[in-house]
Amino acid sequence: MSMLSLKILIFSPLLMALFLLIPVNEGHYVFLRRVSNFFAGTHFLYSLLFLIFFNTNLSSNFDTELTFMSQPWLGSLGINLMFGVDSISIFLVILTSFLFLISCIASKGIIRSKHALFYALMFIVETAVLGVFCSKDMFSFFMFWELELIPVYFLISLWGTGNCKKSAMKFLLFTFIGSLFMLLGFLMLYNFNFISTGVLTANLDDLIFDYDSAPVYLQVAASVLIFMGFAVKLPLIPLHNWLPDAHSDAAAPVSMILAGILLKMGAYGIIRFNIQILPDAFLIILPYVLVLSFLNIIFAAIEAYNQSDIKKIIAYSSISVMGIVLLGLCSLNVLGMAGALLLMLSHGIIASALFFIVGILYRRTRTREISQYQGLIKLMPRLSIFSIIILLAGLGLPGLMSFPGEFLAFYGAYISSIFYNYLMQIIAILSVFVIVLSACYVMKLIHNVFYGEILERWKKIKDLTVHEFIILFSSSVIVIIFGIFPMVLLSNFTFTLESIVESFGG
Repeated sequence: MSMLSLKILIFSPLLMALFLLIPVNEGHYVFLRRVSNFFAGTHFLYSLLFLIFFNTNLSSNFDTELTFMSQPWLGSLGINLMFGVDSISIFLVILTSFLFLISCIASKGIIRSKHALFYALMFIVETAVLGVFCSKDMFSFFMFWELELIPVYFLISLWGTGNCKKSAMKFLLFTFIGSLFMLLGFLMLYNFNFISTGVLTANLDDLIFDYDSAPVYLQVAASVLIFMGFAVKLPLIPLHNWLPDAHSDAAAPVSMILAGILLKMGAYGIIRFNIQILPDAFLIILPYVLVLSFLNIIFAAIEAYNQSDIKKIIAYSSISVMGIVLLGLCSLNVLGMAGALLLMLSHGIIASALFFIVGILYRRTRTREISQYQGLIKLMPRLSIFSIIILLAGLGLPGLMSFPGEFLAFYGAYISSIFYNYLMQIIAILSVFVIVLSACYVMKLIHNVFYGEILERWKKIKDLTVHEFIILFSSSVIVIIFGIFPMVLLSNFTFTLESIVESFGG
């Protein structure tokens, strides 16, 4: 299908951002919002076409290269702007397009100033994220990875609340320092490949290293450096400190993007580089990664229960869920990795919806403290029903979208044959106790916010508006449909995951 071009998919949001920044548009905020929503909706529908015509039997689909006057970007150095999607990245691309759509819709009533700049920055971030998920070149991957930093910094600092500037700077510094380690690891891979093959290339398909490609200790060093960059974004304890503050101070649409998409970039990078390109080195660092995943799962769940700010509860729960994702990836078998991927998708939908719900409550009450709420189910029945559905989905209730992902991630880790000293099995069994911890903070939220006697000061509070209803209804429908029919997604991961686990004998 010639009409389907990844170049259009990736760079059209950037072109839209440039259009929105034309000075004549500033001040026409209704026009800006409607144009942005229309473009985001059209872009999402366009991304669905790639799935319709996607061939799951190919290792890469819709391959293309961006050239300049028929010349590659840095062809003499083997660095090109090459793009393609496989059965992993295609769903992350669609998730990205969908979440940017609902985030733009969610901005109504929340974003009250600098509308043109806000939507422009959002679309620049969308281009950056899509570039990360579609890049087939190591340095173009890094370029798009870095492109996201500055727009997100301004999105947090200009439209946030509380200590938003401090939180934005913390996000920038953590991620930028992680990126420096990642870049050093990338340069090592680039150099290893040149030494072993005599060819300068950054093509991800050509950068597969085994024991004969480079000394093992150098491969491990490169793997650790790259992993540190992704660990910040995931985020892994102790590199998680930026996330709760960024979430608590960012505006709701920005929090939706942070939790729904940006965390997935870290997990995606681990798959692409640590697991696919450096499999032997990943096996060596795997015991340490497993311990970190366990700390993420349990420690973050305990922290979530101890919070009184609803946003911080959701932020810490996101860290815990991403620990389960990492555990599934560490299983290095199809079941565990498929569960991790499904959990990434479900968490993207659930976390973005939860942050939107918090934004709705904050907009009406100007507080996020659990102790300030009570009895909202009597005043806001529609919001309460959607909130309970999505909270229970985040808990992993059977029949909702998170359950099959969590189950397969734990089960895949438990049956993994990577370690014969039962380390994987022990961590998988201990990590299952997160379900109890999750139930504690989810039921705490449901009970304290939606049930009990109605507080006098909230008796005039209003239920959902039309655009709020549309966002929460669509999110709820997705978590229910794919909770009942998870194989619609899982069956599409198989081809790519089988090719990945073959290198580990799985």
